[in-house]
Amino acid sequence: MLTRILKHVKTVFRPELFTMFQREYSRQQFLNDVIAGIIVGIVALPLAIAFGIASLGPGPDSLQRGLFTAVIAGFIVSCLSGSRVQIGGPTGAFIVIVYGIVANPSLGIDGLLCATLLAGIMLLLMGVSGLGDLIKYIPYPVTLGFTSGIAVVIATSQLQSFFGIDLGDDTMPGGFVSRILMLLKHSGATNLHALALSGASVAIIVVVGKFSKRIPGSLVAVLLGTLVVACFNLPVDTIGQPLGKEPISLAMGFPELKVPTFNLERLNSVFSAAVAIAMLGAIESLLSAVVADSMIGTRHRSNTELIAQGVANIVTPLFGGIPSTGAIARTATNIRNGGRTPVAGIVHAVTLLLIVLCCGPYAAMIPMPVLAGILIVVAFNMSHYQVFLRMFRAPKSDLCVMLITFLLTVLLDLTIAIPAGLILASFMFMRRMEQLFSMEEIEHQLFNVSDDGSEAAVFGARGNSMIQLSDIPPGVRAYDISGPFFFGTTGKFQKAIDNRSIRVLVLRMKNVPSMDVSGLNVLEELIMRARKGKTTILFSGIRQQPLSVIRRFGMLEMIGLENIHASIVDAVIHAAEIVEQELHEERLMHEKTTSPDIAEPSIFLPPSS
Repeated sequence: MLTRILKHVKTVFRPELFTMFQREYSRQQFLNDVIAGIIVGIVALPLAIAFGIASLGPGPDSLQRGLFTAVIAGFIVSCLSGSRVQIGGPTGAFIVIVYGIVANPSLGIDGLLCATLLAGIMLLLMGVSGLGDLIKYIPYPVTLGFTSGIAVVIATSQLQSFFGIDLGDDTMPGGFVSRILMLLKHSGATNLHALALSGASVAIIVVVGKFSKRIPGSLVAVLLGTLVVACFNLPVDTIGQPLGKEPISLAMGFPELKVPTFNLERLNSVFSAAVAIAMLGAIESLLSAVVADSMIGTRHRSNTELIAQGVANIVTPLFGGIPSTGAIARTATNIRNGGRTPVAGIVHAVTLLLIVLCCGPYAAMIPMPVLAGILIVVAFNMSHYQVFLRMFRAPKSDLCVMLITFLLTVLLDLTIAIPAGLILASFMFMRRMEQLFSMEEIEHQLFNVSDDGSEAAVFGARGNSMIQLSDIPPGVRAYDISGPFFFGTTGKFQKAIDNRSIRVLVLRMKNVPSMDVSGLNVLEELIMRARKGKTTILFSGIRQQPLSVIRRFGMLEMIGLENIHASIVDAVIHAAEIVEQELHEERLMHEKTTSPDIAEPSIFLPPSS
């Protein structure tokens, strides 16, 4: 048993770092990986700070958790990833979930650490069980809906810092609508210095991005914004000194190992949040891996990727970290700068660690409006606004799924939006499948192609030539069933079969690719009703999957092998023979009942004299 388990794990867990040396790895590629890793490490610095503070609120603790999540998760993901170039760390997608958990008084930071660790276990189990391949079945409208919704929530959560609005004695509420109303209420308290600084940060990021793909615009914005605030002593919030408050010490050291406290009550409280973190982490990491594959022409190992993300989310909360996943923007930056192996991701984590340990105290001087500007740009890039607008030309069902997922993400919560979007998309899919299903009575048709698809004239197994179905005798009806026969289409099937007197019912199932237990149950009920009404049911052209379902559930004996035919022609010939036989028996019975009774001698009477 243990051997089988280890063999299975070996099949699903094959990190690229362990297999890369089976390919040629040159000195030049090593140098390219080192350069790319250093650049990505620099790019990750302001993003990790911004994500940490946006998720947990202003303060050194938030900054430290964001940075060390990027360091620890980035290192683990690069070592264990199923993608050659994946860069792991905190991302904007988690801001909504993390903020909601921390803002809950009954959960707080400890609840977040428990939810993250539990999500890591879920991701690990998903990868080991081979569920990585199933993530691709999440409909794109659902992914687009919650991604765009997250972008809106991130952007609105940064408006206070972007405009430098002083709320006075009020506190910022968590809900989207109440947050907007609060900002409108205090819109007169806008800090023009903060607005100018955040606007300039956005402009710097956009301009630098247009002229250079290697220089991170966010880093340039942080350096210039910090320099301007320090030189001109601008009255804006910084990480280490909010306006009107005492400065905060920001000396950093590597965090200590601490296991989160688990109990049954807390486990029940964080379970739904953990599911949302696991689902979002799986989706975003695999989406990032797919994007990377398209850029460098490789194929990632999805189950290995989920295992790597699971391990990262198990380890990071032990050091106080927040949820992490594959970061699309940093992964793309890695590729554009020459990174082609996990070595680049490892160098990125080491570079970030050195920056944090050596330059951590200077991070206290970073202005909050600059970080708000960075996150506004991140939210804009996440929104996929062009695709979002193009979806209004998509089928109404897809548009409906996207909009409902989007609105639930913005107005309620991601833990509600994703399941609701998936359920709605499933119903829409079943509706489409039901529309594809048809059951039409065969009338006035001449069959010249057999059910197995072979061309040329069809001759019945009993030597008959082509049969025109309009010549079927009264009492025989034939139906052509097309489409998947599952629980969503059984009602349509039952409606098509009326209660008219039928001697023989022929069901042509050549165009039924699949059948589930619900379809099988309807067939069983139909056969039982037919037996009571003395109706024979014949089948033709049953394909492999439906036939295997019928065989596994022991219905072959109920149907009878003699009633299953390869072609509709054979089935119709058999039906005609059954009708002829029944009519012959009825004639004999009629003759017997109408002829005079003649007494037959009993063998028990004595012979007459």
